[in-house]
Amino acid sequence: MKIKNSRLEAIRLILSTHEISNQDELLKELNKEGYVLTQATLSRDLRQLRVVKTVGTNGRYKYVLTRQQQYRHDGAQGEMRPIAPHNEDNGFISIKFSGNIAVIRTRPSYAGTLAYHIDNCEFSEILGTLAGDDTVMLVLAEGVTKSALLKVLRTIIPNI
Repeated sequence: MKIKNSRLEAIRLILSTHEISNQDELLKELNKEGYVLTQATLSRDLRQLRVVKTVGTNGRYKYVLTRQQQYRHDGAQGEMRPIAPHNEDNGFISIKFSGNIAVIRTRPSYAGTLAYHIDNCEFSEILGTLAGDDTVMLVLAEGVTKSALLKVLRTIIPNI
């Protein structure tokens, strides 16, 4: 089990520091770290880690970790630390409201990633999201105000 846990940690670190778009690229990176495994084992590991594919900032697909497993480089300490999704270039353009629905407009190809992060935060104010290429629709819980929604969304969309 120790080997598997070490391998899973290596996958987390690689996905947090590289834009990996397919399993072959990830297998090559794991091989550089001394991990030799089959594509089937890697698929099981990715499923266990709940890794998903999303569109990166360059328009290319990439693997991403759930919010609880993401890492960032801590310059002061020189190490990787888990963080919540905070991306200054989140593609946000605008938000509009209609009843208990909010519609977020993004630059093309950003909506899916933004909706993914909103869903992973599990805000009690939001019942669910639906994303297109440049639009995210949020269904708000009963009685949630615009200001309450904006307050929680600022935790992941600072420029909202």
